[in-house]
Amino acid sequence: MGSCSYNEEDGIRSKGFALNFRKCMVLVCVVLFSSVGDVLLARGMKQVGEIHVSSLGSVLGALTNPWVLLGIGLLLVFFAAYLTALSWADLTFVLPATAFSYVVVAFLAHTLLHEQISFQRWAGIMLIVAGVGFVAGGPSHTEREARTEATAHQPVAVNKPELAEMGK
Repeated sequence: MGSCSYNEEDGIRSKGFALNFRKCMVLVCVVLFSSVGDVLLARGMKQVGEIHVSSLGSVLGALTNPWVLLGIGLLLVFFAAYLTALSWADLTFVLPATAFSYVVVAFLAHTLLHEQISFQRWAGIMLIVAGVGFVAGGPSHTEREARTEATAHQPVAVNKPELAEMGK
């Protein structure tokens, strides 16, 4: 995964792809808004108590809690940032790039919700984040051949003899 440091050109090069400052900020927003939104949602649901999907009234009742509403609002901002990131990068880059949210959620849950996080859970979170580092080492965007308007509806030629013989 490319690092997110700012330079004079407002862009960096790492392993063949450009990740500029704005794109880094979008990924940071994805991590922060999803993490804080999830924690606020959890806080609100701890106040609401147990609900059941089969009881529409209890689900709708949860929506009257201000923490739940604030959490949903932040998750909507997360979703907009996530859509933005997916518009310029592959899912297989964006999702791993946001794995740091596991650490942020654990830290916020421990700090704000007073959840006890065991050594095993911290170790698991760190293993996930480290594993994602291996997965995200490739390019952020799959290069595809540009197609003009005239060729957009034509089939793509495949250079595989086995497939060519199937059409005979």
